[in-house]
Amino acid sequence: MSKQRVKHHAAASGPGYGETLHALQIELVKFQKHLIAHGDRILILLEGRDSAGKDGTIKRIVEHLSPRETRVVALGKPSSRAESAWYFQRYVPHLPVAGEFVLFNRSWYNRAGVEWVMGFCTEAQYEEFMETVPVFEQMLVRSGIQLFKYYLDITRAEQKRRLEDRLEDPLKQWKMSPIDAAAQKHWKGYSTARNAMLARTHSAVAPWTVVRANDKKRARLGLIMDLLARLDYKGKDHALLCPDPAIVFAYTSQIVDSGVIAP
Repeated sequence: MSKQRVKHHAAASGPGYGETLHALQIELVKFQKHLIAHGDRILILLEGRDSAGKDGTIKRIVEHLSPRETRVVALGKPSSRAESAWYFQRYVPHLPVAGEFVLFNRSWYNRAGVEWVMGFCTEAQYEEFMETVPVFEQMLVRSGIQLFKYYLDITRAEQKRRLEDRLEDPLKQWKMSPIDAAAQKHWKGYSTARNAMLARTHSAVAPWTVVRANDKKRARLGLIMDLLARLDYKGKDHALLCPDPAIVFAYTSQIVDSGVIAP
């Protein structure tokens, strides 16, 4: 490991984490001022296995943003009415309008992950989703929505540790569900589903970005840096927005074949 990489790791996980996060949150506030003034529409999708760190990452992103123009969407189990509707229908009302910054804590990709692995959808429903989601996302982007898709990747051992921590910590037990409890049992199934999802729904219009998330702090900083580096706003601190390429990187089929992401 190079001296530069060691320094980066120390800054992300050691005493420099708080200072770096604070500086990035100032950048987020600067960005939101630009967003509101120009009427842009920003949509962030955060996907990943149970306990991958989606909640904590979102918390740090929105912590100091205006709640009026910022929305976090985390939909529960669909109603019987929603199950009979067009699959994307229940997500559409939550899409951003002018000046809004919307983050989905899990999204329509539930169908490509938990619904498929746990048998909550049919093969025909799964195939319809996989074939139509690129078209749906192309429509969103063409309408003017800026779409960013992040997949937070953790190892099996790290997930096991985090799930056990949830059971032991009374402040985290609200996060546990029967689906979470089955996560380790279905690890290989989720890996297969993830690989298919990334391969079939990655496109030039709506690409996937992978974040290695075993180290929560480095993952949070890296994701925020990557997001801000790709957004347009006045007064950007370009020197700050340099995510570690070993932590945040664009999806390619090679990262699956070479085992860069957790098998």
